Amino acid sequence: MSLSENDISGIVLNLSIKIHRELGPGLLESVYHKILYMELQKAGIHVTYEEMVPVVYGGEIYEFGYRADLILEDKVIVELKSVEVLAPVHYKQLLTYLRIKKLKLGLLINFNEELLKEGYHRVVNDL
Repeated sequence: MSLSENDISGIVLNLSIKIHRELGPGLLESVYHKILYMELQKAGIHVTYEEMVPVVYGGEIYEFGYRADLILEDKVIVELKSVEVLAPVHYKQLLTYLRIKKLKLGLLINFNEELLKEGYHRVVNDL
């Protein structure tokens, strides 16, 4: 069974809420990152952890680019934060990852919110 981007998004939202309810806000990003990764694996989602997203410049591919936090089912990129306020650069970074990987949907999740729904954002690449 192949999951759609929306199916994956729903699973990520539910697991993120579960994690946030149990742990609360304010922990290091790496804690939420590793726990969400393990929960996604338990849910049977194919997930890569800190996958290299190369930089393409002048027609050349450079493997010293960035690392995407999580890539799910080769369809959705999840970037996790634990910051006071998401900055515009966080959205731009995720959109750039989506463009490079030629994917449509990214999720930007800030676990440092009282209510996780305030920190859950969908970023769409129209390709």
